Amino acid sequence: MPKPILKTENLTFSYPTEGGQPKVVLNGLDLEVEEGSFVAVLGHNGSGKSTLAKHMNAILLPAGGKVYVGGMDTSDEALLLDIRRTVGMVFQNPDNQIVANVVEEDCAFGPENLGVAPGEIRQLVDEALESVGMYHLREHAPHLLSGGQKQRIAIAGVLAMKPRCVVLDEPTAMLDPTGRKEVMETVKKLNAESGVTVVLITHHMDEAAQAQRVVVMADGKIVADGAPKEVFQRVEELKTVGLTVPETVELLYELRKEGLDLPLDALSVDECAQALSQLLT
Repeated sequence: MPKPILKTENLTFSYPTEGGQPKVVLNGLDLEVEEGSFVAVLGHNGSGKSTLAKHMNAILLPAGGKVYVGGMDTSDEALLLDIRRTVGMVFQNPDNQIVANVVEEDCAFGPENLGVAPGEIRQLVDEALESVGMYHLREHAPHLLSGGQKQRIAIAGVLAMKPRCVVLDEPTAMLDPTGRKEVMETVKKLNAESGVTVVLITHHMDEAAQAQRVVVMADGKIVADGAPKEVFQRVEELKTVGLTVPETVELLYELRKEGLDLPLDALSVDECAQALSQLLT
């Protein structure tokens, strides 16, 4: 068995509150993420998913339990640089992550800070921009780009540091449908072609459905974990923790309630159409 690239053991974390009991956000969480996999972490606001993301490259440290990144204990300060080289973070708002006035300079910022030789930086930047389909805009000003393009630049800036894993914390939350599609295609390509481990934190069901594995969080715990086709069949259970299911599954679920013999694992529009077509014929 390959070693997991990310592992949490009985992870607990609380935020202080004004004049009261600390608010428990992660509550004894155990999770392993295999190297090279694409995992979506789903949950409503306040479920703990973004707090978990911040533990994955030691932005936050456990109050209890352990987090390991490539076998390294995140609470060991001496390993911090190696941990952040292993796991790159992409956040909701690309404007908070873009630091330069020219796309390629922004992309070079991370490798420069890691002390990479100038000759090598050029190659890393070109490769990273190519991989997100933004090489043709390398000399442009980031603030003139669309939201989806900016987010792809932010992803390229992380990729230029050659991480083994990228954690994306709701990267499409501020984007229009076109921008969301661009970012999701970039993320899937990155995983499939470069073998980079992807952890996607999201509340969009259709995005989670594109991952190999879906982890559902509620109240700081994992309440479901499996392949999307398996997890999204648990419609009632997901609704009790404040989540919906993809529209295709919702349609099949409602028709099943009316007594029609339909599967709940037809996630894509094509699969759903095929299931309905078979029923009608």
